[in-house]
Amino acid sequence: MIPLTGRVAWALQSGIIPRGTRVDVFSRIYEMFLLLGTLVGIVVLGYMCWNAYKYRESGSHATDGDDERPSLGEVPTGGGKGKKLFLSFALSAVIVISLILWTYGTLLYVEASPGPSDEEVAQGDPVEVTVIGHQFYWEFVYENGYSTKGSGVMRVPANREIELRVTSADVFHNFGIPELRVKSDSIPGHTTETWFVAPETRNYSAACFELCGQQHSYMDATVVAMEPDEYEQWYANTTSNTTPMATPTEAGHGAGGGEGESHA
Repeated sequence: MIPLTGRVAWALQSGIIPRGTRVDVFSRIYEMFLLLGTLVGIVVLGYMCWNAYKYRESGSHATDGDDERPSLGEVPTGGGKGKKLFLSFALSAVIVISLILWTYGTLLYVEASPGPSDEEVAQGDPVEVTVIGHQFYWEFVYENGYSTKGSGVMRVPANREIELRVTSADVFHNFGIPELRVKSDSIPGHTTETWFVAPETRNYSAACFELCGQQHSYMDATVVAMEPDEYEQWYANTTSNTTPMATPTEAGHGAGGGEGESHA
């Protein structure tokens, strides 16, 4: 028997499971559920309307003496010995089980970081950022030790895979960026991993999605997606004990600009 990872890899290669960024994958899931839901609804409503028309009170079955409808208190007959019920149940089971397996395989792909070899996701090596939840702010720590503690701003290059290692310094939090379809638990003493790709240079809003105290609603952050060259320039000016120099175009990024970012 082919192992689970092998079956998922085959499904990816065959095109059954969608690939791309998290936004792309979740859009395909939504479209698939919408399509199947619409088709099932059309079949059910169509069959119901057809039977309502066929057995209407003024229909030909009533005048021809071929009325199949049972009278009050009569046990229905002529049901085909359950063939219709079995057929409908079998078709429903096939659709539901197939949808569950497809969704499960798709979510496995989403949860497993695709890596730079997947050209449909992003180019270049992944950027790793550690996300630490505090009451009531987010701290972002980069691979060189630079921390954005106190600024609430995470800078990343656009169109490049960002690997997040999420943890907490005090209580349970949940870090999420709704527009990029990324969400991960922030648990004290434990690290969860997730990833995302920002498809364009702009600001994205991040927030805490776990009730963590009185100021939970104020626990937000800004994710600034920068041009790759601009990001490399910014990152080159950061160390574990320095404040980064402003880049020429940071003012154009809005709320996630270069002001207020400092090392704790």
